[in-house]
Amino acid sequence: MRLKELRKSRKISQVKLAMDLNMNQNTISRYETGEREADYATLIALADYFDVSIDYLLERTNNPNINR
Repeated sequence: MRLKELRKSRKISQVKLAMDLNMNQNTISRYETGEREADYATLIALADYFDVSIDYLLERTNNPNINR
């Protein structure tokens, strides 16, 4: 998942991201290391937060644009 890349490119800490999404910092860390997989609702929240498609977040495409 591109979570770490997106977070770092926007200069957001794991703690800030976790607070903004009402999550635990350890959960963010585990998503970034692949130790844990995000559920459907979390994927939507992360994609909305970074304004990218879920496919981009999951590295299924290199196009971050959302098709609406």
